Amino acid sequence: MFSSPLFRRYFLPGFVFQSVLIGGGYGTGRELVEFFLSTGPLTGLLGMLVSTLTWCLVCGVTFELARSAQTYDYRSFSKFLLGRAWVLYELYYLFALVLTLAVLGAAAGSILTETFRLPYFLGVVIVMAAVAALVFKGSAAIERYLSLWSFVLYGIYVVLFCWTFSRFHSDIWSALASSELNSGWFSAGLRYACYNVAVVPALLFSVRHIETRREALTAGILAGPIGIIPGVLFAFAMIAHYPLVVEQTVPANFVVGALDSNTFRLVFQIGLVGTLVETGGGFIHSFNERLSRSYAERGRTMPQKLRPVIGVVMLLVATAIAQLGLVELVAQGYGMLSWVALCVYVIPVVTLGLWKLVLPTAARNP
Repeated sequence: MFSSPLFRRYFLPGFVFQSVLIGGGYGTGRELVEFFLSTGPLTGLLGMLVSTLTWCLVCGVTFELARSAQTYDYRSFSKFLLGRAWVLYELYYLFALVLTLAVLGAAAGSILTETFRLPYFLGVVIVMAAVAALVFKGSAAIERYLSLWSFVLYGIYVVLFCWTFSRFHSDIWSALASSELNSGWFSAGLRYACYNVAVVPALLFSVRHIETRREALTAGILAGPIGIIPGVLFAFAMIAHYPLVVEQTVPANFVVGALDSNTFRLVFQIGLVGTLVETGGGFIHSFNERLSRSYAERGRTMPQKLRPVIGVVMLLVATAIAQLGLVELVAQGYGMLSWVALCVYVIPVVTLGLWKLVLPTAARNP
């Protein structure tokens, strides 16, 4: 299935997007609390709808721009979109990469400490080492891993939702019924969408299989629901324990623990740690692809051994930052990234990007 043309053209970009965003987007649940549930269940769900629609629009335009201009790494894409201002996206992406890796490391440390009583720093190191190993495998292996693990995660989140709903459905309905629709849902949904969707130019290696404008736009529209569905299922499971879940460092552990099943707790944690690995691997691989393109422009080939070296350096920096803790990194770092992403990527895509698509030079090979 993963090698079929239909899957690669219409679904692969969405699943790669979901695989990379989940680790920094809602894997631990802390992100959903920070952007959505902290303002109430109904307000949070409406904000998630705003995020989904934003992802559909931005992904669709981005995929078609990349296809039409044959720009499959974030450096060449940002040059095509922003011209001389492309360096602004480069700076944003490098900062976002290191911050996201730090969040993943902090999440790994918290998860493995709470679940297996391992020292916090050891948990960080274990996941970072796994990320480095994945990066060494290259594009084909990363595509397969991201796609396969997405299906594993979908299964885990479906089980979590169904199990939680069967046991706590009255609590879910009660929380929703007593919840008020507060202001701020639009800005929360937009901010959450921006800091997540701004990684899309880094995932354009998965768009190489797309051949027509219709395929690109369809893949983009599908990417929104593919990316958010596990998050929505997780949000409903968290609503069953609202408002207690808001105070948890790793809400995922709290929600799974309420099911009182050591077996599922272990399965969920393995799935979550695997998610952190694939997110980190996708981020670093995209940076390596950017360097590879730079080497090619100079008529040279990027040394294969340089890829894991770059990954290790980035992971060491992120490991140091991860010591700040998960809650602080999500609350402070992601909030700032949202507004920067809006300025250097989201607004340019829906303005300059759409304008470029109507130009003959940008709309070739329709």
